[in-house]
Amino acid sequence: MHGNARLTPRGRLTMVLRIESGRPTAHVAGEMGVSRPTASKWWHRWLSDGLEGLVDRSSRPHSSPTRTSDEVAAQISELRRELKLGPVRIGWRLGVPASTVHRVLVRLGLNRLAWMDRPTGEVIRRYEHEHPGDMIHVDIKKLGKIPDGGGWRAVGRTQGQKNTNRGRMGYDFIHSAVDDHSRLAYSEILADERKETCAEFWTRAEAFFAGHGITVRRVLTDNGSAYRSRHWAKALGTVVHKRTRPYRPQTNGKVERFNRTLLEEWAYVRVYASGVQRTDALDNWLHIYNHHRRHTALAGKSPIQRVNNLVGQYS
Repeated sequence: MHGNARLTPRGRLTMVLRIESGRPTAHVAGEMGVSRPTASKWWHRWLSDGLEGLVDRSSRPHSSPTRTSDEVAAQISELRRELKLGPVRIGWRLGVPASTVHRVLVRLGLNRLAWMDRPTGEVIRRYEHEHPGDMIHVDIKKLGKIPDGGGWRAVGRTQGQKNTNRGRMGYDFIHSAVDDHSRLAYSEILADERKETCAEFWTRAEAFFAGHGITVRRVLTDNGSAYRSRHWAKALGTVVHKRTRPYRPQTNGKVERFNRTLLEEWAYVRVYASGVQRTDALDNWLHIYNHHRRHTALAGKSPIQRVNNLVGQYS
């Protein structure tokens, strides 16, 4: 969803519930800041598909008659796997535009040589634990604070510098916990990354997962001092603690990817006038991420669709 969208899925739900209560569509549309045809569209999607109908649909066409043939795609795949050639050299050999070769490689998951085992040419598949709670990835992301009145992105460099100079600016620390199997995520913006803060965050995060019927068995963190403290060990209790290999952030890749999505779709998706405004937007974004955002790694499902809500199912 783009940053200027009038309605999020949660806003669409609010709108259709108001219409369902018997209020005129045109009146509700005016309140929500959209046109009557837009409100009518989401109302009819609600009637036909329920909650699923309030999520943006894929723009992919139902058919692609000009798509590269399976025979040519197989030849591209073979040259890529066997000789590790790039799009330009493959295109020369087959008489196909390099741009077409690139699109085929993306479709086949072969566009990055780093994703392939060099000797065999096989795509390296990411691991995934079988059940929710089998492994929770935990990490911290630092984000510069926004001064009151807005930073330079909101009010320009001159005024933004003045706002910054009013007080000593530091960092917000976004603590996150992501379930390996479902990608269900829990985040909080906290003042620091001290051992006491990390331990208290984990207590709340574990309660969040328990509320979704997930019993946590293992936790994976980096080698930060807070995660080597007695406070952290006490907070974990009987949960097994695993640590990443030094200088190997890929080991904690699920939460690293979540952090990148967090920045792209929440922290930098719009200009915030204050840190409070950015903080207030986090809960709504997390709801969208967990309940409505579709993940390619989950075969197009949202995290909540992968979570079995029956308490004790995985205990």
